[in-house]
Amino acid sequence: EEMIRKLSSYIGEFKKNSIITPIFMVLECICEVIIPLLMAMIIDNGLNNSDMGYVAKIGILMLVVAMLSLLCGALGTKFAANASAGYARNLRRAMFENIQDFSFENIDKYSTAGLVTRLTTDITNVQNAYQMILRMLVRAPIMLISAMVMSVLINPSLSLVFFGSVIFLGLILALIIKVAFPRFTAVFKKYDALNASVQENLTGIRTVKSAVREEFEINKFKKASGDVRNSFIFAEKLIVLNAPVMQITMYTCILLLSWLGAKMIVSNTMTTGQLMSFFTYSTQILMCLMMLSMVFVMITMAKSSAERILEVLDEESTIKNPKNPIKEVKDGSISFENVDFSYANDKNKLNLENVNLEIKSGETIGIIGGTGSAKSTLVQLIPRLYDVTAGSIKVGGVDVRDYDIDTLRNEVSMVLQKNVLFSGTIKENLRWGDKNATDEELVDACKKACADEFIQTFPDGYDTYIEQGGTNVSGGQKQRAAIARALITKPQLILADEPTGALDSHSADELLQLFEDINEDGQTIVMVTHSTKAASTAKRVLFIKDGKVFHQLYRGSSTKQEMYQKISDTLTMIATGGVKNE
Repeated sequence: EEMIRKLSSYIGEFKKNSIITPIFMVLECICEVIIPLLMAMIIDNGLNNSDMGYVAKIGILMLVVAMLSLLCGALGTKFAANASAGYARNLRRAMFENIQDFSFENIDKYSTAGLVTRLTTDITNVQNAYQMILRMLVRAPIMLISAMVMSVLINPSLSLVFFGSVIFLGLILALIIKVAFPRFTAVFKKYDALNASVQENLTGIRTVKSAVREEFEINKFKKASGDVRNSFIFAEKLIVLNAPVMQITMYTCILLLSWLGAKMIVSNTMTTGQLMSFFTYSTQILMCLMMLSMVFVMITMAKSSAERILEVLDEESTIKNPKNPIKEVKDGSISFENVDFSYANDKNKLNLENVNLEIKSGETIGIIGGTGSAKSTLVQLIPRLYDVTAGSIKVGGVDVRDYDIDTLRNEVSMVLQKNVLFSGTIKENLRWGDKNATDEELVDACKKACADEFIQTFPDGYDTYIEQGGTNVSGGQKQRAAIARALITKPQLILADEPTGALDSHSADELLQLFEDINEDGQTIVMVTHSTKAASTAKRVLFIKDGKVFHQLYRGSSTKQEMYQKISDTLTMIATGGVKNE
């Protein structure tokens, strides 16, 4: 009941179509129930009395009713299609909007492939089920009841055949659904694995080909696809039992009606027309049961999908704005106070432990450490991509949890280790930083990020279309464009995760010089890097080891070359145990 209430709230502006559809289905049922009655009148009152005028009159009426039935059915189908498609659109939109509010912690909970499956396959299942509910789940019961009422009115004793068949089929259908439902629930989880296989292969297709791993990926896909196939086959084997049971019941009904009806005609307790209409009603009743079984099968599948959809819709972001958020960042100072952090939100599995750190506004900080030392994790806490497990982080003297999230992130631009360019022009990608930026501001930011040079080589310049994922630009070009995008917001803090990782030596030198120039403007720069050369441009270098700030090195009056040597010596001493944790 709770699930239905939540799902129905997304019908929205398509309630009118959802109400009109059942009305047309009821009218269609009334017409179809009248047709056998008219047919019986033609046989008993027209043909038996050789009254062709009566036959023609009722025949025309019968044709009009049939055409009306066809019209109602067509209109019902049209409105049902509009309602179900609109409902699916609302659900998909609501899911996507909720996903946009997810924190990194929420996103980590679901696989990308799992979210894609929910937005596609699961939504489609619910859409199809909703359409069948509007049409079949209204039409079938009404037709079933109407046909059985007409049968009882014609011959109460003969109609008992239908009651027996309905009870029998109802029990069989309930048993099938009970056994099949858990199977369909398992199938959709296997869909996630299948989508994950496809996504990984297409995203990393260059790596797959360069490593000659096509056969491995094909076998991996075959296994995931085979799992889906086998699960579906098992579930479908249960469902298809419905068809032979239905056929056996239908033919048994027809045989019983033929035998009993013939005896009644001989004994003059039933007319030929009544028996003919009885056969028509029997077909309608059994077809209604078949429709109901199909609807319940679809609902069974859709129930599993609906649960997965609601799981995403009910998911609340772990990072929310406070009641009265602060909407101004005073300066670019950063303070870590007894910060602990765990991706698993488990104090016994900390990724960062007891971090205490003061960074002045306008200071350039280098963070260096081995793979898995949590240096990237440390900077991701500053714009509140994750919340600390314990302690606090302050930017501009205010706890980041007290800021309006958009305000904070507009003032803390982040260049991630894996930069993404979206499909669209270069201008459109750059304006992700500031949608109101002028063309002059875009060019100025690109010149600072050493991106203008390569952009001008394209025939269309800043109007060059970037393919999905930025596949038509190199890694270095993508990196420079991402840095330019970060600069456009004119932030107080710039967090750069491996900013020179995809750049050649010349471009890297230009970018490092850019950071020095920015620093003179008073912007705080925190740079995560593996490069000793990049770190040597910072005023202070933090050495991270095992989730702790292990050591700090101040540049002071040292030259870049002297700082480079100090960092190299310190890294060697840390590796050999010559430097102890401060």
